[in-house]
Amino acid sequence: MKLQQAVIFFGIVIIVYGLVNYYIYRRVVPIVPDNLKLIFSIIFIAVVISYIAGRFLENYWVWYVSDLLVWVGSFWIAIMFYTFFCLIIIDLFRLVNHLLPFFPSVIEENPDKARKIFALIVSVFVLIVVAGGFITTRLIVVKKYNIDINKSAGQLKSLNIVMASDLHLGTINGKSFAYRVVDIINKQKPDVVLLAGDIIDEDIKPVLRDNVGEALLELKAKYGVYAVTGNHEYIGGVSDAVEYLERHNIRIIRDYYVKIDNSFYVVGREDLVSKRFAGYNRKPLKEIIDGIDKSLPIILMDHQPFQLNEAQINGIDLQLSGHTHNGQLFPMNYIVEKIYELPWGYKLIGNTHYYISCGVGGWGPPVRIGSRPEIININLSFR
Repeated sequence: MKLQQAVIFFGIVIIVYGLVNYYIYRRVVPIVPDNLKLIFSIIFIAVVISYIAGRFLENYWVWYVSDLLVWVGSFWIAIMFYTFFCLIIIDLFRLVNHLLPFFPSVIEENPDKARKIFALIVSVFVLIVVAGGFITTRLIVVKKYNIDINKSAGQLKSLNIVMASDLHLGTINGKSFAYRVVDIINKQKPDVVLLAGDIIDEDIKPVLRDNVGEALLELKAKYGVYAVTGNHEYIGGVSDAVEYLERHNIRIIRDYYVKIDNSFYVVGREDLVSKRFAGYNRKPLKEIIDGIDKSLPIILMDHQPFQLNEAQINGIDLQLSGHTHNGQLFPMNYIVEKIYELPWGYKLIGNTHYYISCGVGGWGPPVRIGSRPEIININLSFR
Protein backbone atom coordinates (compact mmCIF):
# COMPACT_ATOMS: atom_id res chain seq x y z
CA MET A 1 0.00 0.00 0.00
CA LYS A 2 2.81 2.40 0.87
CA LEU A 3 4.58 1.67 -2.44
CA GLN A 4 1.35 2.22 -4.36
CA GLN A 5 0.76 5.58 -2.65
CA ALA A 6 4.34 6.66 -3.36
CA VAL A 7 4.04 5.69 -7.04
CA ILE A 8 0.77 7.62 -7.38
CA PHE A 9 2.11 10.70 -5.55
CA PHE A 10 5.41 10.94 -7.40
CA GLY A 11 3.72 10.00 -10.65
CA ILE A 12 1.37 13.00 -10.36
CA VAL A 13 4.27 15.30 -9.43
CA ILE A 14 6.34 14.15 -12.45
CA ILE A 15 3.38 14.51 -14.83
CA VAL A 16 2.63 18.07 -13.66
CA TYR A 17 6.35 18.95 -13.74
CA GLY A 18 6.62 17.54 -17.26
CA LEU A 19 3.54 19.37 -18.55
CA VAL A 20 4.72 22.72 -17.16
CA ASN A 21 8.12 22.29 -18.78
CA TYR A 22 6.55 21.18 -22.07
CA TYR A 23 4.42 24.33 -22.06
CA ILE A 24 7.52 26.50 -21.51
CA TYR A 25 9.42 24.64 -24.24
CA ARG A 26 6.58 25.06 -26.77
CA ARG A 27 6.35 28.76 -26.02
CA VAL A 28 10.11 29.41 -26.20
CA VAL A 29 11.36 27.17 -29.01
CA PRO A 30 9.74 29.24 -31.86
CA ILE A 31 12.14 32.14 -31.18
CA VAL A 32 15.24 29.90 -31.25
CA PRO A 33 17.13 30.03 -34.59
CA ASP A 34 16.62 26.89 -36.66
CA ASN A 35 20.31 25.94 -36.59
CA LEU A 36 20.27 26.02 -32.76
CA LYS A 37 16.97 24.26 -32.08
CA LEU A 38 18.54 20.81 -31.61
CA ILE A 39 21.21 22.10 -29.21
CA PHE A 40 18.61 24.12 -27.31
CA SER A 41 16.32 21.09 -27.02
CA ILE A 42 19.12 18.87 -25.66
CA ILE A 43 20.19 21.48 -23.09
CA PHE A 44 16.58 22.16 -22.09
CA ILE A 45 15.83 18.47 -21.49
CA ALA A 46 19.09 18.03 -19.57
CA VAL A 47 18.26 20.94 -17.26
CA VAL A 48 14.67 19.78 -16.76
CA ILE A 49 15.68 16.27 -15.64
CA SER A 50 18.77 17.40 -13.67
CA TYR A 51 17.04 17.66 -10.27
CA ILE A 52 15.37 14.26 -10.55
CA ALA A 53 18.59 12.71 -11.86
CA GLY A 54 20.66 14.29 -9.08
CA ARG A 55 18.33 13.09 -6.33
CA PHE A 56 18.25 9.61 -7.85
CA LEU A 57 22.05 9.52 -8.16
CA GLU A 58 22.46 10.57 -4.51
CA ASN A 59 20.91 7.25 -3.46
CA TYR A 60 23.80 5.35 -5.03
CA TRP A 61 26.72 7.69 -5.54
CA VAL A 62 27.10 10.98 -3.66
CA TRP A 63 29.69 12.91 -5.61
CA TYR A 64 30.27 16.27 -7.26
CA VAL A 65 28.24 15.16 -10.29
CA SER A 66 25.14 14.55 -8.16
CA ASP A 67 25.77 17.86 -6.35
CA LEU A 68 25.95 19.73 -9.66
CA LEU A 69 22.76 18.12 -10.94
CA VAL A 70 20.86 18.96 -7.74
CA TRP A 71 22.09 22.59 -7.73
CA VAL A 72 21.24 23.11 -11.41
CA GLY A 73 17.87 21.42 -11.01
CA SER A 74 17.06 23.37 -7.85
CA PHE A 75 17.62 26.71 -9.52
CA TRP A 76 15.68 25.53 -12.56
CA ILE A 77 12.62 24.83 -10.38
CA ALA A 78 12.56 28.52 -9.38
CA ILE A 79 13.28 29.71 -12.93
CA MET A 80 10.62 27.36 -14.28
CA PHE A 81 8.06 28.56 -11.71
CA TYR A 82 8.42 32.26 -12.55
CA THR A 83 8.81 31.68 -16.29
CA PHE A 84 5.59 29.68 -16.29
CA PHE A 85 3.90 32.41 -14.24
CA CYS A 86 5.00 35.11 -16.71
CA LEU A 87 4.01 33.10 -19.78
CA ILE A 88 0.55 32.40 -18.35
CA ILE A 89 0.04 36.15 -17.83
CA ILE A 90 1.21 36.91 -21.37
CA ASP A 91 -1.09 34.24 -22.82
CA LEU A 92 -4.04 35.62 -20.88
CA PHE A 93 -3.38 39.03 -22.41
CA ARG A 94 -3.15 37.38 -25.85
CA LEU A 95 -6.50 35.68 -25.27
CA VAL A 96 -8.14 38.95 -24.25
CA ASN A 97 -6.56 40.66 -27.27
CA HIS A 98 -7.95 37.93 -29.52
CA LEU A 99 -11.46 38.64 -28.23
CA LEU A 100 -11.12 42.40 -27.81
CA PRO A 101 -8.10 43.65 -29.79
CA PHE A 102 -6.08 46.25 -27.89
CA PHE A 103 -2.41 45.46 -28.70
CA PRO A 104 -0.53 48.27 -30.48
CA SER A 105 -0.27 47.81 -34.24
CA VAL A 106 3.52 47.45 -34.02
CA ILE A 107 3.04 44.13 -32.16
CA GLU A 108 0.53 42.87 -34.72
CA GLU A 109 2.77 43.89 -37.65
CA ASN A 110 6.00 42.39 -36.23
CA PRO A 111 4.99 39.32 -34.18
CA ASP A 112 8.43 37.63 -34.37
CA LYS A 113 10.22 40.74 -33.15
CA ALA A 114 7.61 41.23 -30.41
CA ARG A 115 8.11 37.62 -29.21
CA LYS A 116 11.86 38.13 -28.96
CA ILE A 117 11.46 41.37 -27.01
CA PHE A 118 8.99 39.77 -24.61
CA ALA A 119 11.32 36.78 -24.24
CA LEU A 120 14.18 39.10 -23.31
CA ILE A 121 12.02 41.00 -20.80
CA VAL A 122 10.78 37.78 -19.18
CA SER A 123 14.29 36.31 -19.03
CA VAL A 124 15.78 39.39 -17.35
CA PHE A 125 12.85 39.66 -14.93
CA VAL A 126 13.02 35.98 -13.92
CA LEU A 127 16.80 36.02 -13.47
CA ILE A 128 16.62 39.15 -11.28
CA VAL A 129 13.83 37.64 -9.16
CA VAL A 130 15.64 34.32 -8.70
CA ALA A 131 18.97 36.03 -7.94
CA GLY A 132 17.24 38.25 -5.37
CA GLY A 133 15.53 35.23 -3.86
CA PHE A 134 18.87 33.44 -3.58
CA ILE A 135 20.37 36.40 -1.71
CA THR A 136 17.33 36.45 0.61
CA THR A 137 18.03 32.85 1.70
CA ARG A 138 21.31 34.12 3.19
CA LEU A 139 19.64 36.89 5.20
CA ILE A 140 18.54 34.97 8.29
CA VAL A 141 16.51 37.09 10.72
CA VAL A 142 16.01 36.47 14.45
CA LYS A 143 12.47 37.22 15.63
CA LYS A 144 11.99 37.85 19.34
CA TYR A 145 8.80 37.38 21.36
CA ASN A 146 8.02 37.86 25.03
CA ILE A 147 5.18 35.61 26.18
CA ASP A 148 3.58 35.37 29.61
CA ILE A 149 2.43 31.94 30.81
CA ASN A 150 0.02 32.08 33.73
CA LYS A 151 1.57 29.10 35.49
CA SER A 152 4.29 28.45 38.01
CA ALA A 153 7.41 26.66 36.73
CA GLY A 154 8.97 25.66 40.01
CA GLN A 155 12.07 27.76 40.63
CA LEU A 156 12.07 29.08 37.07
CA LYS A 157 10.86 32.64 36.55
CA SER A 158 11.59 32.69 32.83
CA LEU A 159 12.78 30.44 30.02
CA ASN A 160 14.77 31.55 26.98
CA ILE A 161 13.74 29.35 24.02
CA VAL A 162 15.38 29.37 20.61
CA MET A 163 13.32 27.56 17.99
CA ALA A 164 14.17 26.73 14.39
CA SER A 165 12.51 24.52 11.82
CA ASP A 166 13.04 23.26 8.29
CA LEU A 167 16.84 23.35 8.13
CA HIS A 168 16.73 20.79 5.30
CA LEU A 169 20.38 19.88 5.76
CA GLY A 170 21.81 18.17 2.71
CA THR A 171 23.32 19.05 -0.66
CA ILE A 172 21.95 22.60 -0.82
CA ASN A 173 22.11 23.48 2.88
CA GLY A 174 25.46 21.99 3.84
CA LYS A 175 28.00 22.33 6.62
CA SER A 176 28.66 26.08 6.20
CA PHE A 177 24.91 26.76 6.40
CA ALA A 178 24.62 24.56 9.50
CA TYR A 179 27.49 26.40 11.22
CA ARG A 180 25.88 29.76 10.41
CA VAL A 181 22.55 28.64 11.93
CA VAL A 182 24.28 27.22 15.01
CA ASP A 183 26.24 30.45 15.51
CA ILE A 184 23.07 32.56 15.36
CA ILE A 185 21.27 30.23 17.80
CA ASN A 186 24.16 30.27 20.28
CA LYS A 187 24.32 34.08 20.21
CA GLN A 188 20.80 34.14 21.71
CA LYS A 189 22.15 32.28 24.79
CA PRO A 190 19.23 29.82 24.89
CA ASP A 191 18.13 27.83 27.92
CA VAL A 192 16.72 25.25 25.53
CA VAL A 193 16.87 24.76 21.74
CA LEU A 194 13.83 23.31 19.97
CA LEU A 195 13.99 22.09 16.36
CA ALA A 196 10.52 21.58 14.91
CA GLY A 197 11.17 19.03 12.18
CA ASP A 198 12.64 18.69 8.66
CA ILE A 199 16.19 18.95 9.98
CA ILE A 200 17.44 16.51 7.33
CA ASP A 201 16.49 17.08 3.68
CA GLU A 202 15.42 13.66 2.44
CA ASP A 203 18.51 11.56 1.61
CA ILE A 204 21.01 11.56 4.50
CA LYS A 205 24.03 10.53 2.38
CA PRO A 206 25.20 14.11 1.58
CA VAL A 207 24.97 14.90 5.31
CA LEU A 208 27.13 11.88 6.12
CA ARG A 209 29.66 12.66 3.39
CA ASP A 210 30.18 16.25 4.52
CA ASN A 211 29.86 15.48 8.25
CA VAL A 212 27.26 18.26 8.59
CA GLY A 213 26.39 17.00 12.08
CA GLU A 214 29.74 18.33 13.29
CA ALA A 215 28.12 21.77 13.35
CA LEU A 216 25.14 20.53 15.40
CA LEU A 217 27.52 19.39 18.14
CA GLU A 218 28.35 23.07 18.71
CA LEU A 219 24.81 23.92 19.85
CA LYS A 220 24.90 25.16 23.45
CA ALA A 221 21.87 25.29 25.75
CA LYS A 222 21.43 24.83 29.49
CA TYR A 223 18.72 22.18 29.14
CA GLY A 224 19.87 20.73 25.81
CA VAL A 225 18.54 20.42 22.26
CA TYR A 226 15.23 18.70 21.47
CA ALA A 227 13.56 18.00 18.13
CA VAL A 228 10.69 16.22 16.40
CA THR A 229 10.48 14.41 13.10
CA GLY A 230 9.20 16.13 9.98
CA ASN A 231 7.92 14.75 6.71
CA HIS A 232 11.38 14.93 5.13
CA GLU A 233 12.92 12.72 7.79
CA TYR A 234 10.33 10.13 6.76
CA ILE A 235 10.84 10.64 3.03
CA GLY A 236 14.58 10.01 3.39
CA GLY A 237 14.34 7.22 5.99
CA VAL A 238 13.34 8.16 9.50
CA SER A 239 15.41 5.56 11.35
CA ASP A 240 18.71 6.72 9.84
CA ALA A 241 17.84 10.40 10.32
CA VAL A 242 16.86 9.98 13.98
CA GLU A 243 19.91 7.82 14.76
CA TYR A 244 22.23 10.39 13.15
CA LEU A 245 20.71 13.37 14.94
CA GLU A 246 20.75 11.67 18.32
CA ARG A 247 24.43 10.80 17.82
CA HIS A 248 24.95 14.56 17.47
CA ASN A 249 23.35 15.50 20.81
CA ILE A 250 19.84 16.20 19.54
CA ARG A 251 17.16 14.36 21.46
CA ILE A 252 14.24 13.41 19.22
CA ILE A 253 10.90 13.32 21.04
CA ARG A 254 8.59 10.88 19.30
CA ASP A 255 5.04 10.79 20.65
CA TYR A 256 5.99 11.31 24.27
CA TYR A 257 7.02 14.07 26.63
CA VAL A 258 10.10 15.12 28.59
CA LYS A 259 9.97 16.80 31.98
CA ILE A 260 12.87 19.23 32.30
CA ASP A 261 14.32 20.43 35.60
CA ASN A 262 11.01 19.55 37.30
CA SER A 263 9.82 22.89 35.91
CA PHE A 264 8.26 22.43 32.46
CA TYR A 265 7.43 19.85 29.82
CA VAL A 266 8.41 19.53 26.18
CA VAL A 267 6.02 17.32 24.19
CA GLY A 268 6.96 15.99 20.77
CA ARG A 269 4.60 14.53 18.18
CA GLU A 270 5.52 12.17 15.38
CA ASP A 271 4.97 13.73 11.97
CA LEU A 272 1.64 13.28 10.20
CA VAL A 273 3.20 11.28 7.33
CA SER A 274 4.40 8.53 9.68
CA LYS A 275 1.59 6.21 8.63
CA ARG A 276 2.13 6.77 4.90
CA PHE A 277 5.89 6.19 4.97
CA ALA A 278 6.39 3.88 7.96
CA GLY A 279 3.00 2.38 8.76
CA TYR A 280 2.99 4.02 12.20
CA ASN A 281 -0.20 5.64 13.50
CA ARG A 282 0.91 8.57 15.60
CA LYS A 283 -0.77 8.79 18.98
CA PRO A 284 -3.53 11.31 19.75
CA LEU A 285 -2.22 14.25 21.74
CA LYS A 286 -4.54 13.40 24.61
CA GLU A 287 -2.94 9.97 24.92
CA ILE A 288 0.62 11.34 24.71
CA ILE A 289 0.16 13.76 27.60
CA ASP A 290 -1.84 11.38 29.78
CA GLY A 291 -0.46 11.66 33.30
CA ILE A 292 1.27 14.98 32.73
CA ASP A 293 1.10 17.60 35.50
CA LYS A 294 -0.83 20.36 33.77
CA SER A 295 -0.06 22.84 36.53
CA LEU A 296 3.40 23.15 34.94
CA PRO A 297 4.03 24.86 31.57
CA ILE A 298 3.67 22.56 28.55
CA ILE A 299 5.45 23.24 25.24
CA LEU A 300 4.43 21.19 22.20
CA MET A 301 6.36 20.62 18.98
CA ASP A 302 4.34 19.34 16.01
CA HIS A 303 5.95 19.81 12.60
CA GLN A 304 2.80 20.27 10.50
CA PRO A 305 0.37 22.89 11.90
CA PHE A 306 -2.91 21.11 11.30
CA GLN A 307 -5.80 20.96 13.81
CA LEU A 308 -4.50 23.70 16.07
CA ASN A 309 -7.54 23.37 18.30
CA GLU A 310 -6.19 20.04 19.55
CA ALA A 311 -3.45 21.83 21.48
CA GLN A 312 -5.92 24.28 22.98
CA ILE A 313 -8.34 21.53 24.04
CA ASN A 314 -5.53 19.62 25.75
CA GLY A 315 -4.17 22.54 27.75
CA ILE A 316 -0.96 23.17 25.80
CA ASP A 317 0.60 26.53 26.65
CA LEU A 318 2.83 26.95 23.58
CA GLN A 319 2.84 25.08 20.26
CA LEU A 320 5.77 25.39 17.86
CA SER A 321 5.50 24.20 14.26
CA GLY A 322 7.05 24.71 10.84
CA HIS A 323 6.53 22.97 7.49
CA THR A 324 4.67 25.69 5.59
CA HIS A 325 7.73 27.76 4.52
CA ASN A 326 5.08 30.48 4.13
CA GLY A 327 4.91 29.32 0.52
CA GLN A 328 8.65 30.02 -0.05
CA LEU A 329 8.00 31.31 -3.58
CA PHE A 330 5.51 34.18 -3.93
CA PRO A 331 2.57 33.94 -4.65
CA MET A 332 2.46 30.43 -3.14
CA ASN A 333 1.88 32.07 0.25
CA TYR A 334 -1.72 32.79 -0.80
CA ILE A 335 -2.29 29.07 -1.44
CA VAL A 336 -0.72 28.19 1.91
CA GLU A 337 -3.10 30.65 3.61
CA LYS A 338 -6.03 28.62 2.26
CA ILE A 339 -4.62 25.34 3.58
CA TYR A 340 -3.64 26.29 7.13
CA GLU A 341 -5.51 28.15 9.84
CA LEU A 342 -2.22 29.82 10.77
CA PRO A 343 0.29 29.52 7.90
CA TRP A 344 2.98 31.65 9.49
CA GLY A 345 3.68 33.75 12.57
CA TYR A 346 2.34 34.16 16.09
CA LYS A 347 -1.23 33.82 17.35
CA LEU A 348 -2.96 33.43 20.70
CA ILE A 349 -6.02 31.17 20.65
CA GLY A 350 -7.71 30.90 24.04
CA ASN A 351 -4.87 30.29 26.49
CA THR A 352 -2.61 28.61 23.92
CA HIS A 353 0.18 30.50 22.17
CA TYR A 354 1.21 29.38 18.68
CA TYR A 355 4.19 30.13 16.49
CA ILE A 356 4.38 28.67 12.98
CA SER A 357 7.81 29.27 11.50
CA CYS A 358 8.49 29.76 7.80
CA GLY A 359 11.78 27.94 8.41
CA VAL A 360 15.45 28.80 8.38
CA GLY A 361 16.22 26.62 5.36
CA GLY A 362 14.10 25.63 2.41
CA TRP A 363 13.19 22.75 0.13
CA GLY A 364 14.11 22.60 -3.54
CA PRO A 365 15.38 25.90 -4.94
CA PRO A 366 17.65 27.94 -2.64
CA VAL A 367 15.32 30.86 -3.31
CA ARG A 368 12.88 32.76 -1.11
CA ILE A 369 10.48 35.37 -2.41
CA GLY A 370 8.13 37.04 0.06
CA SER A 371 9.65 35.92 3.36
CA ARG A 372 13.05 35.73 5.00
CA PRO A 373 14.50 32.65 6.70
CA GLU A 374 14.01 32.96 10.42
CA ILE A 375 15.09 31.75 13.84
CA ILE A 376 12.64 32.38 16.68
CA ASN A 377 13.72 33.56 20.13
CA ILE A 378 10.90 33.30 22.67
CA ASN A 379 11.29 34.44 26.25
CA LEU A 380 8.64 32.79 28.43
CA SER A 381 7.78 34.47 31.70
CA PHE A 382 5.99 32.41 34.37
CA ARG A 383 3.50 33.83 36.85
